[in-house]
Amino acid sequence: MRFIYYSRWLTGRIRHEANNLQLGMWLAFVAGAINAGGFLIVNAYTSHMTGLLSSAADNLALGNLALVLKALLAVLVFFLGAACCSLIVSFMRRRQLDSRYALPVLVESVLLLLFAVLGTFSGLHFSLLYLLCFVMGLQNALITKVSGSVVRTTHVTGMITDLGIEIGKLVYWNRSGGSSDVKVYANRAKLGTLASLVSVFFLGGILGALGFKTFGSLTAAPIALALGALSIVPLFDDLSSKD
Repeated sequence: MRFIYYSRWLTGRIRHEANNLQLGMWLAFVAGAINAGGFLIVNAYTSHMTGLLSSAADNLALGNLALVLKALLAVLVFFLGAACCSLIVSFMRRRQLDSRYALPVLVESVLLLLFAVLGTFSGLHFSLLYLLCFVMGLQNALITKVSGSVVRTTHVTGMITDLGIEIGKLVYWNRSGGSSDVKVYANRAKLGTLASLVSVFFLGGILGALGFKTFGSLTAAPIALALGALSIVPLFDDLSSKD
């Protein structure tokens, strides 16, 4: 019973800072696990669009057109994953459905389960890169929309930049006697949020890398099942309300 309430609270329609942060932490863990562990399968970090675009530029200069197309296609698929999430949420919001945010999580769950199965076939590893890029785009767009761009799960560069800014404010020495409106204060709540997300992403990366190294793509299966469980209750709520 508690799990039902938790699933409804975590991925349901009503959003606030607490459940946005917890959903962000779940997805950051998944992103870390899939990004680091998936590298062992597809030989690329599937959420790192900066690196992929840089790779495309480098290979274009070197004349490696096949690698240019591979990198650009990966970026395009990430973009399509984000666009797909936006379409799902907008479609379901217009119909006032409680599962508007749960359905993208369930879609991610299904795709990760597909990856777990297809990854056991070595000949498909090249194409699985695009499947994971789509998943990463989908989930990053979801938490961005849900939190109003406050929480991200794959954009660790931005999170560490913001973390550095807040740390700089925290250690800044405000001279006594100065005007209070020019004093520098760190946003401690934001600092805690950023530190938590980066830490969970890193933890997911460690466990994901160990899991993929030991069990291969099947490591994605329990991750997929966990996401499915966390998203299923709001979907059942919508289905039962139609009866």
